[in-house]
Amino acid sequence: MTPERPAPDHVPDWAAQGWEDLGEGCGRVRLPGWDCTAGLVTGGEGALMVDAGSGLREGAALRAAARELLGPGRRVGHLALTHPHFDHVLGAPVFSGAEVYAAVGFGRALDRGREALCADAVRHGADASAAAEASELLRPPHHEVSGTRALDLGGRQVLLADLGPAHSPYDLVVLVPGPVPVVFCGDLVEESGPPQAGPDAVPGRWPAALDRLLALGGEDARYVPGHGAVVDAAFVRRQRDQLAGSVGVS
Repeated sequence: MTPERPAPDHVPDWAAQGWEDLGEGCGRVRLPGWDCTAGLVTGGEGALMVDAGSGLREGAALRAAARELLGPGRRVGHLALTHPHFDHVLGAPVFSGAEVYAAVGFGRALDRGREALCADAVRHGADASAAAEASELLRPPHHEVSGTRALDLGGRQVLLADLGPAHSPYDLVVLVPGPVPVVFCGDLVEESGPPQAGPDAVPGRWPAALDRLLALGGEDARYVPGHGAVVDAAFVRRQRDQLAGSVGVS
């Protein structure tokens, strides 16, 4: 297994890989097609990828970019999946050897809904054979998070938090503390369009999930949506209020 220990004094060159530097050792990229965010959090002895793209090819491109960003002798040792929708998870099988984290219940849902996951990808324009292969290879997470779980990357602590059900029954977010905290929100927050509520969404509980998200990140955090540009707490609060109005909750 390739060691995770960093090359001495290596600083990720986010721009060289077409990624956005978020500060606090974090970067993210907006993937083509569905404008889905994937993130990378670096530490002194480990690295965490947040979401894995929409298929094996996209996942492999993320893995290759991460190797360049992390420097010689490093790899992605941890992968957090924010929710079980195809554009966020079907690249996960290429991250062999990584410890995979998701919200509690994710694995059981995957076992029950693998065919539906593939069908959803195809319905949105994915190649049928590629989607079928990725769906078949996708495995349940090694770790299911109920409440919160701290993860030490070596000099950088991150917090994984189960905030669902909301956008999906299994919404996980990643908080990277610091002077300006960074929060990877998955599709609890969307900037490039209105929040998408598919058949597995729980709209009545979505506003409360965003309340918990704001309490977790605070007023000064940078909130990284599943789709679109980075936003602030005021944007999240407006989206929370819009969702609350649409479902008639306060």
